[in-house]
Amino acid sequence: MLRAAGVEPLVRVSGVDEDAVAAGLTEPSPTDLVAALATAKANAVVADVAGEHPDAVVVGCDSMLSMTGPDGPQVVGKPGSVELARTRWKAMAGGQGDLLTGHAVLRLTDGRVTASATGVRSTTVRFGRPSERELAAYLATGEPLTVAGAFTLDGFGGWFVEGVDGDPSSVIGISLPLTRQLLAEIGVSVIDLWHTNGSAC
Repeated sequence: MLRAAGVEPLVRVSGVDEDAVAAGLTEPSPTDLVAALATAKANAVVADVAGEHPDAVVVGCDSMLSMTGPDGPQVVGKPGSVELARTRWKAMAGGQGDLLTGHAVLRLTDGRVTASATGVRSTTVRFGRPSERELAAYLATGEPLTVAGAFTLDGFGGWFVEGVDGDPSSVIGISLPLTRQLLAEIGVSVIDLWHTNGSAC
């Protein structure tokens, strides 16, 4: 998405233990949780990035799906298994959920963090009802096992999403409007990162 929007990112996998971060929080709200996870991911790679690119912007991202079930609101991340992904789709089919996307942006100057900003965007996703055969085929692709809420908008899962109310880019993986807002908060204009200007993030 960033490349299509004019920015050539350097991707760093944080390796953050998301369960450990969540366990360290005291009864966090869903928005607090995704913001904390995004911040942890940004902080985990900042030293590595600073060593290679002392003047840079680091963007950490995390997403979770908030669904309201019989036991009240539930926030879910990546299912990790076919069984759990199937269970989640059975609950989501024909309903809707709020995809919460948290971003943490750090500005590096001379290898040091000189500014930071964090925000969360909520987007409502309305799900279709895949048939048993369709769901089995979707699960067999492996795609829903490693993504928040067990679905994608820009992949196989897009066939089973009826609509999106809000920011579609946040559902795909990074909210362009939120990232632009957070960049402005740390004194960076997104147009200065466009590779059409000879710059890269």
